[in-house]
Amino acid sequence: MKLYRVLQSQGFGSRKGSMVRIRAGEVAVNGVVCDDPEAEVDLSGLELTLDGLTWPYREKAYVLMHKPAGYECSHHPSHHPSVFSLLPPHLLQRGAQCVGRLDQDTTGLLLFSDDGQFIHRMISPKKSVAKVYRAVCADPVSDAMLDVLRGGVQLNDEPALIAALACDRLDTRTLRLTLAEGKYHQVKRMIGATGNRVEALHREAIGHYALPADLPPGSWCWLEPEDLKQLEQPWRSVMS
Repeated sequence: MKLYRVLQSQGFGSRKGSMVRIRAGEVAVNGVVCDDPEAEVDLSGLELTLDGLTWPYREKAYVLMHKPAGYECSHHPSHHPSVFSLLPPHLLQRGAQCVGRLDQDTTGLLLFSDDGQFIHRMISPKKSVAKVYRAVCADPVSDAMLDVLRGGVQLNDEPALIAALACDRLDTRTLRLTLAEGKYHQVKRMIGATGNRVEALHREAIGHYALPADLPPGSWCWLEPEDLKQLEQPWRSVMS
């Protein structure tokens, strides 16, 4: 692929802008400056260096963020900063979108991608990709509450009962809830339907992929092919 097209595909500028940057000597290919926009580049193992930072070539972007509290999953936030402000501009330029959403006060695993088919697979109710949450409740978590969540609760706008795939008490007021759907405010509404209330909510995992313990809030990282396989593996009760 021609170098200027590579830059375009990675979100580093328009056709014209990419050519200008390359001719100005601002772009290195695998550590070597190249000032020819028309140069043919091997995409295998390709790394681009711009503005002193090195970026691996990615045909599609698959990104994981440890979402902090106080950020909205929107390009046009209403009352809080946008999670997109925590990503580098070139990821936004290439069209990376949230894979589902987390409320502004919810923390944890949040995915981004520019792969429409991947996004559909991850959020489609028909695919039943499991999402695992840790919820701190206002009142103690009783056995009866766990039984109700496992058996199903009635939400106002849903014709059928909505049940958790799994539900376990972690301590007096904390539970781990595994869901197959991703309905609006689902965890809060389900726990509210039992007569309790969520005080803090954190998404721990999607599928078999858990949020890395060493990824600080507000940070992001690339997802590799093996990570994607874990995300889309069928759910089994492996988180407890």
